[in-house]
This record gives sequence, structure tokens and C-alpha cells, in this order.
Amino acid sequence: MSKALQNAVARQRMLLSSRLSGPMRRLANDCAAVWPERDALERVLEQGFELLPACKYLYVLDDRARQITSNISHHGLLPENFDRDRSERPYLADAIAGEKFSLSDAYISRNARRPSLTAARHILDEDGCLLGYLGVDFDLRELPLTREVYRQPEQWMQIKGDPAIRGGLFMQERIDSAMDERIDEVLDLIVELVEIYGVFHAKLHFSSSRATLWLLDDPLRFRILDIEDLTDPGICLAWKQHEYPEDADIPIERVKDVFHTLRELRFMDETLYLRAGSLNIFNGIVGLNFSCDGSHYMHWSEFLNKNVSFWIGTSKPELNNENADQSA
Repeated sequence: MSKALQNAVARQRMLLSSRLSGPMRRLANDCAAVWPERDALERVLEQGFELLPACKYLYVLDDRARQITSNISHHGLLPENFDRDRSERPYLADAIAGEKFSLSDAYISRNARRPSLTAARHILDEDGCLLGYLGVDFDLRELPLTREVYRQPEQWMQIKGDPAIRGGLFMQERIDSAMDERIDEVLDLIVELVEIYGVFHAKLHFSSSRATLWLLDDPLRFRILDIEDLTDPGICLAWKQHEYPEDADIPIERVKDVFHTLRELRFMDETLYLRAGSLNIFNGIVGLNFSCDGSHYMHWSEFLNKNVSFWIGTSKPELNNENADQSA
């Protein structure tokens, strides 16, 4: 997980912990007042949904982490979980280790198979001695957090692909595709669609001679254009014109530079060459996938600052080293 994504998750966990700690403390105190009567504890838990309306299940465990109530849900009692031993469950590890309040890492739930997490609170008697644990399960899709939109970091990201493809790189050679043979026509049309016709994300698949496009007018659905479409300027009539977005990260005058640099990478070498390239004008990220199956994501300005010799010079030695390691 990237540092930025880790920070985004950590902020949400802090927010969730702050919202849960107080209500769970009150509910744990109510449980202590009727301890250890099962019926009374279950009535307390049923009332607990007023304090914790977003939770999926509430339950109480004894000091050995064995369940002494049913699971309580919005739909009633689930008695099949009574007497369940949860002492080995990872989501209780911090509570058993002594944390009075703990929030587990997210996990895939055993029954619903959905991302979930569990909060646990110590139930203490009047002398502060441990009676047991209050457990609260949450389905992540039901949490009412107001989340900030996670923003992809702009720094260069490099991802290695299939080792089998990398290992056979020097046994392959680029073969001209239909798009390669008409590359200038294709690029001129793609640039026009981005600059004038509301395409905000364009991905060119050079080897298979197709493009995948996302439009401002219908951003949740993508269009696939084949080589016949991509060499017919008449397709511009299919979409209405748009002013180039003011909040685009890349200036309109640099869009052409990005796509023509993709052309250079496609033909830079007969062994190491670009298979697919993309541009998103709003975050300014250029995506690259090479014949070695390696992928790169970087800001358009950094991308344009690197020439063809950079890509050949940094990629081939690495691949040669990998091949040497494999043959040793």
C-alpha cells in the first residue's frame, strides 16, 4: 500500500475510533451492571443499536473470549453464535493483550465475504477488573463516514509485470500492427478528440490497434474504438464539442506532445517497446505498458522530460540482470 493510501486509511480509522469509543464505553458499563445474566445482556445489546446504529452485530464475551450472548443484529437475535470461542480471532488480539478499546484491521468476513472490521471494549467491574469484552462488528459498506476522496499521488510509480513475459523478452520482436501503419492519423484524431470533443481519458493499445476512451458527457462508461474508427475523422460527428476543462492538470497545448512521445516509445526499439499508453487530463497521469509487461505511471511533465534513451537505458540493464539471475 502506498504511503498516501496508508495515510488516507489511517485518517478514517482515527475518525471511526473517536466516534465509537464513547458509545461503546457507555454500552460496556450497561453490560457490567447486569453481568453475567444472558437475557439481561441481550436486552442491553438490543438497546445498544440506538448508540451504534451503523453496526452489524453486537455480542458479549467472557474474560476467556468465549461468547455468552447471541449475536444481536438489526433483525433480531442469532443464537447459533452463543458459546463460540473467539480467543484466537485476530480482531480480538489487541483487546486480549490489554487494550481497553481496540479497532481491528479490516478483514473479509467469514459468512458474507465482505470487507469488515471489529471494535472491542473491555467490560470492567466496579473495581476495574476485567469481566469480559463487548464486541461490535461492522460491514465497511454500511459505515457512515464522510470520506475524503483519495487522490492518486503524482510521483512516478513503476510496477513489474508477469515474470514469464520478462524472461522471454529477448526472444520476441515487435511486429507492425494496423495502428503502427497509420499511427500519425490515429494520433492526430485522438488529440482532436481530447482537445475538442470531451475525451478526458484516452488509452491507446498499439499492439491490438484499439483505443479505450472516457468522455465528459458519459464518464461512467468507456468507448472502444477499433482501427477503422480511429482512422475515420468522421467519428467526431458522433460527439458534441466541449471547451477544454479549466481544471485539467495538463494544458491543452501539451496534449499533443504527450501522444507524440508515446509514438516515439512505440518505435524506440524492436525488443523493448510500448504496448499501450494512456493520458488522463484531470490528474495529468500518463500510463505506460511495455513489451516486458512493466508498467509506469507518472505526471505528464516528468514524462515529457524523459527522452527515449532514458527508457532504453534504464530498462534493458534491469532486464539483463533479471535474465542473468534466472540462468544462474
